[in-house]
Amino acid sequence: MLYWAAVFFIIALIAGVFGFGGIASASAGIAQILFFIFLVLFVVALIARALRGQTP
Repeated sequence: MLYWAAVFFIIALIAGVFGFGGIASASAGIAQILFFIFLVLFVVALIARALRGQTP
């Protein structure tokens, strides 16, 4: 998921350089959503692992 967030971020950067504001905005929004979903799932996985008593 973090990979796809990075891909959409790169697409947003390239679209912004070439002047495609709408595509850049949409790609940046998708990248932001995917990144925050990744963060939430990562924190949930860390908490679940800690509750089971395993060390990282």
